[in-house]
Amino acid sequence: MNIIFFEAEDVEARILLDLYGDIDYDVVRHTLNAGNADKFADAEIISCFIYSDLSKDVLKKLKKLKFIATRSRTFDHIDLEYCDQNGITVANVPAYGNDTVAEHVFSLLLSLSRHIPQAAQRTREGDFSAHGLQGFDLHGKTIGIIGTGAIGLRTAAIAKAFGMNVLGYDINPKHLIAEAAGLTHTSLDKLLAQSDIISLHVSNSPAARHLLSEKEFAQMKNGAVIVNTAFGAAIDVKALLQALASGKVSAVGLDVLPDESAIHEEAEFLRETFPAKHDAETLLATHALLHHKNVIVTPHMAFYTRETIEGILRTTGDNIQSFQSGHHLNIVNKPLFRHAQPEGDVKARQA
Repeated sequence: MNIIFFEAEDVEARILLDLYGDIDYDVVRHTLNAGNADKFADAEIISCFIYSDLSKDVLKKLKKLKFIATRSRTFDHIDLEYCDQNGITVANVPAYGNDTVAEHVFSLLLSLSRHIPQAAQRTREGDFSAHGLQGFDLHGKTIGIIGTGAIGLRTAAIAKAFGMNVLGYDINPKHLIAEAAGLTHTSLDKLLAQSDIISLHVSNSPAARHLLSEKEFAQMKNGAVIVNTAFGAAIDVKALLQALASGKVSAVGLDVLPDESAIHEEAEFLRETFPAKHDAETLLATHALLHHKNVIVTPHMAFYTRETIEGILRTTGDNIQSFQSGHHLNIVNKPLFRHAQPEGDVKARQA
Protein backbone atom coordinates (compact mmCIF):
# COMPACT_ATOMS: atom_id res chain seq x y z
CA MET A 1 0.00 0.00 0.00
CA ASN A 2 1.12 3.58 -0.65
CA ILE A 3 1.94 4.94 2.84
CA ILE A 4 3.13 8.50 3.50
CA PHE A 5 4.30 9.99 6.81
CA PHE A 6 3.91 13.78 6.82
CA GLU A 7 5.53 16.24 9.27
CA ALA A 8 8.34 13.75 9.99
CA GLU A 9 11.85 14.92 10.80
CA ASP A 10 15.00 12.95 9.99
CA VAL A 11 15.21 11.57 13.53
CA GLU A 12 11.65 10.28 13.24
CA ALA A 13 12.43 8.70 9.89
CA ARG A 14 15.38 6.87 11.45
CA ILE A 15 13.23 5.62 14.32
CA LEU A 16 10.61 4.43 11.84
CA LEU A 17 13.21 2.53 9.87
CA ASP A 18 14.49 0.88 13.05
CA LEU A 19 11.02 -0.01 14.34
CA TYR A 20 9.20 -0.88 11.15
CA GLY A 21 11.59 -1.90 8.42
CA ASP A 22 8.86 -4.14 7.00
CA ILE A 23 6.47 -1.27 6.20
CA ASP A 24 6.89 0.35 2.77
CA TYR A 25 6.47 4.10 3.29
CA ASP A 26 7.66 7.54 2.20
CA VAL A 27 8.62 10.31 4.63
CA VAL A 28 7.68 13.94 3.88
CA ARG A 29 8.97 16.72 6.14
CA HIS A 30 6.24 19.26 5.44
CA THR A 31 2.53 19.20 6.23
CA LEU A 32 -0.25 17.92 4.02
CA ASN A 33 -2.26 20.91 2.82
CA ALA A 34 -4.47 22.17 0.02
CA GLY A 35 -1.45 23.36 -1.95
CA ASN A 36 0.28 19.98 -2.17
CA ALA A 37 -2.49 17.40 -1.75
CA ASP A 38 -2.70 16.72 -5.50
CA LYS A 39 0.86 15.35 -5.39
CA PHE A 40 -0.26 12.61 -3.03
CA ALA A 41 -3.46 11.56 -4.79
CA ASP A 42 -2.33 7.91 -4.81
CA ALA A 43 -1.82 7.72 -1.05
CA GLU A 44 -3.76 4.90 0.56
CA ILE A 45 -2.51 5.43 4.12
CA ILE A 46 -1.27 8.71 5.58
CA SER A 47 0.16 9.60 8.97
CA CYS A 48 0.24 13.22 10.17
CA PHE A 49 0.62 15.26 13.30
CA ILE A 50 -1.78 18.09 14.21
CA TYR A 51 -0.56 20.74 11.77
CA SER A 52 -1.58 19.05 8.53
CA ASP A 53 -4.86 20.14 6.96
CA LEU A 54 -7.17 17.14 7.02
CA SER A 55 -10.32 19.01 6.09
CA LYS A 56 -12.81 17.79 3.51
CA ASP A 57 -11.31 19.99 0.78
CA VAL A 58 -7.92 18.34 1.22
CA LEU A 59 -9.07 14.79 1.87
CA LYS A 60 -11.25 14.66 -1.22
CA LYS A 61 -8.09 15.09 -3.33
CA LEU A 62 -6.75 11.81 -1.94
CA LYS A 63 -8.97 9.57 -4.06
CA LYS A 64 -7.42 6.29 -2.86
CA LEU A 65 -7.20 7.13 0.84
CA LYS A 66 -8.29 4.32 3.16
CA PHE A 67 -6.62 5.02 6.50
CA ILE A 68 -5.38 8.00 8.54
CA ALA A 69 -3.00 7.34 11.43
CA THR A 70 -2.69 10.62 13.32
CA ARG A 71 0.36 10.78 15.57
CA SER A 72 -1.58 12.65 18.23
CA ARG A 73 -4.01 12.01 21.03
CA THR A 74 -6.47 14.56 19.66
CA PHE A 75 -8.18 14.23 16.28
CA ASP A 76 -10.20 17.44 15.99
CA HIS A 77 -7.94 18.44 13.06
CA ILE A 78 -9.52 15.66 10.99
CA ASP A 79 -12.92 15.91 9.27
CA LEU A 80 -14.32 12.71 10.77
CA GLU A 81 -17.71 13.22 9.13
CA TYR A 82 -16.11 13.16 5.68
CA CYS A 83 -14.05 10.12 6.67
CA ASP A 84 -17.15 8.30 7.92
CA GLN A 85 -19.03 8.99 4.71
CA ASN A 86 -16.14 7.93 2.48
CA GLY A 87 -14.98 4.79 4.24
CA ILE A 88 -11.75 6.28 5.62
CA THR A 89 -10.73 4.73 8.93
CA VAL A 90 -8.98 7.00 11.45
CA ALA A 91 -6.76 5.88 14.33
CA ASN A 92 -4.96 7.92 16.98
CA VAL A 93 -2.33 7.50 19.69
CA PRO A 94 -4.56 7.48 22.76
CA ALA A 95 -1.87 8.02 25.39
CA TYR A 96 1.71 9.22 25.41
CA GLY A 97 4.13 11.39 27.31
CA ASN A 98 2.48 11.39 30.73
CA ASP A 99 5.83 11.75 32.51
CA THR A 100 7.24 13.93 29.75
CA VAL A 101 4.49 16.56 29.83
CA ALA A 102 4.41 16.64 33.64
CA GLU A 103 8.17 17.24 33.68
CA HIS A 104 7.73 20.11 31.21
CA VAL A 105 5.25 21.73 33.59
CA PHE A 106 8.10 22.07 36.06
CA SER A 107 10.53 23.18 33.37
CA LEU A 108 8.21 26.13 32.80
CA LEU A 109 7.45 26.64 36.47
CA LEU A 110 11.09 26.67 37.59
CA SER A 111 12.01 28.95 34.71
CA LEU A 112 9.33 31.37 35.89
CA SER A 113 10.04 31.07 39.61
CA ARG A 114 13.79 31.64 39.21
CA HIS A 115 13.75 33.98 36.17
CA ILE A 116 15.96 31.60 34.23
CA PRO A 117 15.55 33.15 30.74
CA GLN A 118 16.36 36.65 32.01
CA ALA A 119 19.28 35.42 34.12
CA ALA A 120 20.77 33.45 31.23
CA GLN A 121 20.49 36.42 28.87
CA ARG A 122 22.02 38.76 31.45
CA THR A 123 25.09 36.58 32.04
CA ARG A 124 25.41 36.02 28.28
CA GLU A 125 25.86 39.78 28.03
CA GLY A 126 28.52 39.78 30.76
CA ASP A 127 26.30 41.07 33.58
CA PHE A 128 26.49 38.80 36.64
CA SER A 129 24.29 40.96 38.88
CA ALA A 130 21.30 39.22 40.50
CA HIS A 131 19.45 42.52 40.97
CA GLY A 132 15.77 42.17 40.05
CA LEU A 133 15.99 38.38 39.73
CA GLN A 134 14.71 37.39 43.16
CA GLY A 135 12.57 34.28 42.77
CA PHE A 136 10.26 32.27 45.00
CA ASP A 137 10.31 28.78 46.49
CA LEU A 138 7.98 26.04 45.30
CA HIS A 139 8.21 24.34 48.70
CA GLY A 140 5.14 25.17 50.78
CA LYS A 141 3.18 26.65 47.88
CA THR A 142 -0.21 25.29 46.82
CA ILE A 143 -0.57 24.06 43.26
CA GLY A 144 -4.03 23.57 41.79
CA ILE A 145 -4.24 20.95 39.06
CA ILE A 146 -7.25 21.26 36.78
CA GLY A 147 -7.75 17.90 35.11
CA THR A 148 -6.55 14.93 37.13
CA GLY A 149 -5.99 12.34 34.46
CA ALA A 150 -2.69 10.55 33.99
CA ILE A 151 -0.67 13.72 33.29
CA GLY A 152 -2.35 15.68 36.05
CA LEU A 153 -1.66 12.94 38.59
CA ARG A 154 1.98 12.69 37.51
CA THR A 155 2.25 16.48 37.92
CA ALA A 156 0.80 16.08 41.41
CA ALA A 157 3.42 13.46 42.32
CA ILE A 158 6.26 15.72 41.20
CA ALA A 159 4.74 18.65 43.09
CA LYS A 160 4.65 16.58 46.28
CA ALA A 161 8.36 15.85 45.84
CA PHE A 162 8.94 19.62 45.88
CA GLY A 163 7.02 19.83 49.18
CA MET A 164 4.00 21.53 47.64
CA ASN A 165 0.39 21.27 48.73
CA VAL A 166 -1.70 19.82 45.88
CA LEU A 167 -5.35 20.53 45.08
CA GLY A 168 -7.17 19.02 42.14
CA TYR A 169 -10.36 19.53 40.20
CA ASP A 170 -11.89 17.17 37.66
CA ILE A 171 -15.42 16.69 36.36
CA ASN A 172 -14.96 12.95 37.03
CA PRO A 173 -12.69 12.75 40.08
CA LYS A 174 -11.10 9.43 41.04
CA HIS A 175 -10.61 10.02 44.74
CA LEU A 176 -8.68 6.89 45.70
CA ILE A 177 -6.16 7.30 42.88
CA ALA A 178 -5.83 11.01 43.65
CA GLU A 179 -5.20 10.35 47.34
CA ALA A 180 -2.44 7.91 46.45
CA ALA A 181 -0.78 10.68 44.44
CA GLY A 182 -1.11 13.09 47.38
CA LEU A 183 -3.79 15.19 45.70
CA THR A 184 -6.93 16.50 47.38
CA HIS A 185 -9.97 17.03 45.15
CA THR A 186 -11.98 20.19 45.67
CA SER A 187 -14.35 22.45 43.75
CA LEU A 188 -13.04 24.64 40.96
CA ASP A 189 -13.96 27.77 42.91
CA LYS A 190 -11.93 26.68 45.95
CA LEU A 191 -9.01 25.59 43.83
CA LEU A 192 -8.86 28.98 42.11
CA ALA A 193 -9.11 30.85 45.41
CA GLN A 194 -6.49 28.81 47.28
CA SER A 195 -3.82 28.01 44.69
CA ASP A 196 -0.59 29.93 44.26
CA ILE A 197 0.05 28.08 41.02
CA ILE A 198 -2.52 26.64 38.60
CA SER A 199 -1.66 23.97 36.04
CA LEU A 200 -4.09 22.97 33.28
CA HIS A 201 -4.44 19.35 32.13
CA VAL A 202 -7.88 19.27 30.53
CA SER A 203 -8.93 17.61 27.29
CA ASN A 204 -9.67 19.64 24.18
CA SER A 205 -13.45 19.93 24.24
CA PRO A 206 -16.10 22.66 23.87
CA ALA A 207 -16.77 22.46 27.61
CA ALA A 208 -13.14 23.30 28.40
CA ARG A 209 -12.89 26.25 26.01
CA HIS A 210 -12.09 29.44 27.96
CA LEU A 211 -12.14 27.47 31.20
CA LEU A 212 -10.01 30.29 32.58
CA SER A 213 -11.56 33.60 31.64
CA GLU A 214 -12.37 36.93 33.30
CA LYS A 215 -14.57 35.39 36.01
CA GLU A 216 -12.02 32.71 36.94
CA PHE A 217 -9.09 35.16 37.04
CA ALA A 218 -11.07 37.35 39.43
CA GLN A 219 -11.39 34.40 41.82
CA MET A 220 -7.65 33.73 41.98
CA LYS A 221 -5.12 34.88 44.53
CA ASN A 222 -3.29 38.05 43.64
CA GLY A 223 -0.03 37.15 41.92
CA ALA A 224 -1.12 33.66 40.82
CA VAL A 225 1.09 31.75 38.38
CA ILE A 226 -0.51 29.89 35.44
CA VAL A 227 0.94 26.97 33.48
CA ASN A 228 -0.85 25.49 30.47
CA THR A 229 0.42 22.40 28.68
CA ALA A 230 -3.08 21.18 27.72
CA PHE A 231 -4.62 23.10 24.81
CA GLY A 232 -4.50 26.76 23.93
CA ALA A 233 -8.17 27.66 23.92
CA ALA A 234 -8.57 26.54 27.53
CA ILE A 235 -7.47 30.09 28.44
CA ASP A 236 -9.11 33.28 27.19
CA VAL A 237 -5.91 35.06 26.18
CA LYS A 238 -7.54 38.50 26.14
CA ALA A 239 -8.65 38.03 29.76
CA LEU A 240 -5.20 36.65 30.59
CA LEU A 241 -3.53 39.81 29.29
CA GLN A 242 -5.81 41.91 31.48
CA ALA A 243 -4.99 39.72 34.51
CA LEU A 244 -1.26 40.18 33.86
CA ALA A 245 -1.68 43.92 33.52
CA SER A 246 -3.56 44.17 36.84
CA GLY A 247 -1.15 41.92 38.72
CA LYS A 248 -3.81 39.33 39.45
CA VAL A 249 -1.57 36.92 37.50
CA SER A 250 2.16 37.42 38.03
CA ALA A 251 3.63 34.94 35.57
CA VAL A 252 2.54 32.49 32.89
CA GLY A 253 4.11 29.43 31.25
CA LEU A 254 2.48 28.28 28.02
CA ASP A 255 3.31 25.36 25.79
CA VAL A 256 0.08 25.75 23.82
CA LEU A 257 -1.65 28.73 22.24
CA PRO A 258 -5.07 29.20 20.65
CA ASP A 259 -5.04 28.86 16.86
CA GLU A 260 -1.36 27.93 16.83
CA SER A 261 -1.16 27.44 13.07
CA ALA A 262 -2.19 31.05 12.49
CA ILE A 263 0.68 32.43 14.57
CA HIS A 264 2.99 31.63 11.64
CA GLU A 265 0.83 33.51 9.14
CA GLU A 266 1.64 37.16 9.87
CA ALA A 267 2.18 37.90 6.19
CA GLU A 268 -1.37 36.75 5.50
CA PHE A 269 -2.95 38.91 8.20
CA LEU A 270 -4.38 41.57 5.91
CA ARG A 271 -5.67 39.22 3.25
CA GLU A 272 -9.42 39.09 2.79
CA THR A 273 -9.75 35.43 3.74
CA PHE A 274 -7.69 35.67 6.94
CA PRO A 275 -10.34 37.23 9.25
CA ALA A 276 -12.83 34.57 8.17
CA LYS A 277 -10.50 31.82 9.35
CA HIS A 278 -9.06 33.41 12.51
CA ASP A 279 -10.14 35.77 15.28
CA ALA A 280 -7.94 38.84 14.89
CA GLU A 281 -8.31 40.02 18.51
CA THR A 282 -7.23 36.63 19.84
CA LEU A 283 -4.23 36.59 17.51
CA LEU A 284 -3.17 40.08 18.58
CA ALA A 285 -3.50 39.11 22.26
CA THR A 286 -1.45 35.96 21.60
CA HIS A 287 1.32 37.98 19.95
CA ALA A 288 1.32 40.31 22.95
CA LEU A 289 1.79 37.31 25.25
CA LEU A 290 4.74 36.11 23.17
CA HIS A 291 6.58 39.33 24.00
CA HIS A 292 5.42 39.82 27.61
CA LYS A 293 8.30 39.90 30.09
CA ASN A 294 6.47 37.67 32.59
CA VAL A 295 5.41 35.03 30.08
CA ILE A 296 7.37 32.05 28.77
CA VAL A 297 6.04 30.35 25.64
CA THR A 298 7.43 27.10 24.27
CA PRO A 299 6.43 25.74 20.84
CA HIS A 300 4.09 22.87 21.77
CA MET A 301 7.07 20.74 22.79
CA ALA A 302 6.01 19.39 26.20
CA PHE A 303 5.72 15.89 24.72
CA TYR A 304 8.84 16.19 22.56
CA THR A 305 11.44 13.82 23.96
CA ARG A 306 13.24 10.94 22.32
CA GLU A 307 11.39 8.40 24.43
CA THR A 308 7.93 9.84 23.75
CA ILE A 309 8.49 10.19 20.01
CA GLU A 310 9.59 6.57 19.83
CA GLY A 311 6.45 5.54 21.71
CA ILE A 312 4.21 7.59 19.40
CA LEU A 313 5.82 6.07 16.31
CA ARG A 314 5.59 2.58 17.76
CA THR A 315 1.85 2.97 18.37
CA THR A 316 1.35 4.54 14.93
CA GLY A 317 3.18 1.66 13.29
CA ASP A 318 1.07 -0.82 15.23
CA ASN A 319 -2.07 1.00 14.08
CA ILE A 320 -0.98 0.77 10.45
CA GLN A 321 0.04 -2.87 10.64
CA SER A 322 -3.24 -3.76 12.35
CA PHE A 323 -5.22 -2.04 9.62
CA GLN A 324 -3.25 -3.79 6.90
CA SER A 325 -3.98 -7.16 8.49
CA GLY A 326 -7.70 -6.46 8.71
CA HIS A 327 -7.80 -5.59 12.42
CA HIS A 328 -8.65 -2.23 13.93
CA LEU A 329 -6.54 -0.74 16.71
CA ASN A 330 -7.19 2.66 18.35
CA ILE A 331 -9.96 3.55 15.86
CA VAL A 332 -11.78 6.81 16.61
CA ASN A 333 -14.51 6.86 13.92
CA LYS A 334 -17.16 4.66 12.33
CA PRO A 335 -16.81 4.71 8.54
CA LEU A 336 -19.95 3.64 6.67
CA PHE A 337 -17.95 1.03 4.78
CA ARG A 338 -14.43 -0.30 4.97
CA HIS A 339 -11.99 -0.98 2.21
CA ALA A 340 -10.49 -4.42 1.88
CA GLN A 341 -6.95 -4.38 3.26
CA PRO A 342 -4.28 -6.15 1.20
CA GLU A 343 -1.22 -7.43 2.97
CA GLY A 344 1.46 -4.82 3.69
CA ASP A 345 4.62 -4.45 1.62
CA VAL A 346 7.90 -5.68 3.01
CA LYS A 347 10.37 -2.88 2.33
CA ALA A 348 10.91 0.50 3.97
CA ARG A 349 12.16 3.55 2.18
CA GLN A 350 12.71 7.24 2.90
CA ALA A 351 11.84 9.92 0.35
